[in-house]
Amino acid sequence: MEPNRLTLDQFVPYRLSVTSNVVSDVIARAYEALFGLSIPEWRVMAVVAERDGVTQQGICTATRMDKVTVSRATIALVDRGLVIRAPNRADRRSRLLALTKPGRALYAQVAPKALEFEARIFASFPSEDVERFMAMLRAIEARALEVGEGL
Repeated sequence: MEPNRLTLDQFVPYRLSVTSNVVSDVIARAYEALFGLSIPEWRVMAVVAERDGVTQQGICTATRMDKVTVSRATIALVDRGLVIRAPNRADRRSRLLALTKPGRALYAQVAPKALEFEARIFASFPSEDVERFMAMLRAIEARALEVGEGL
């Protein structure tokens, strides 16, 4: 193989993306079938559940989803009565998002299922490997952000 020749299957960013897409697609089918939620809607719900009173910009930062995706997911969740928008006294241009009572009830159903999917995916791996994998993912993310700042 030529030293500067790119082979996608051996290119780590590509493998990360493909693997992420496969996992997301499997989970997305389940969330849609079980709860009527898309992956972006679930991610918005999860961030709002963890950080009650978060802005859409805060969700974009936490999830790395783009503004349009977060906006569409938020609109769908508001329309379904799962999320409300409240005034943001600190910044009148944005709204703070919170789960409604039905939103909290749905989250209470989805969160255990998410943990179950995770457990099933990683069941055949030793816990030490999963811990190292998570640490490496965090390190890759941090390093990619550093490299990105230099571009």
